[in-house]
Amino acid sequence: MLHINIVCVGKLKEKYLQDAIAEYSKRLSKYCIFNITELSDEKVPDNLNESIINNIKEKEAEKIISHIDKNSYVMTLDLKGRQFTSEEFSKKIEDISLNSSSNITFIIGGTLGLSENVLQRSDELICFSKMTFPHQLIRVFLAEQLFRAFKISNNETYHR
Repeated sequence: MLHINIVCVGKLKEKYLQDAIAEYSKRLSKYCIFNITELSDEKVPDNLNESIINNIKEKEAEKIISHIDKNSYVMTLDLKGRQFTSEEFSKKIEDISLNSSSNITFIIGGTLGLSENVLQRSDELICFSKMTFPHQLIRVFLAEQLFRAFKISNNETYHR
């Protein structure tokens, strides 16, 4: 069975987001083994400079990379990534599971983004929108799109 892992920086604090993730996790359990690993984010001081930003991103990168299975296909959410339609995303998940790996890891960075080390470890960069969203909300978007992808690939109806 396909394993889908989301490795993300930061905890969901809002109950409505936790409820949404719980609902999509339940729905996804029919199609895959779904797991979310929440990593603690580094404290961001008020007096940010490039050196502090890079230091925080590197600390978060070490935590992220340590949670990636070596055989996993890694898709990282990044503004420079490829945008998919829901149908293309469904096909991509299907192709990876058939041809590359039975383990897919999605990476969602923290407030300051991701270090080059994480981007280089990735097999693919994907982008949901050129707009900026809170990383907690993107987690819900990703879970919903994964559920939609499975519905599409199984020719099951889902609201459009």
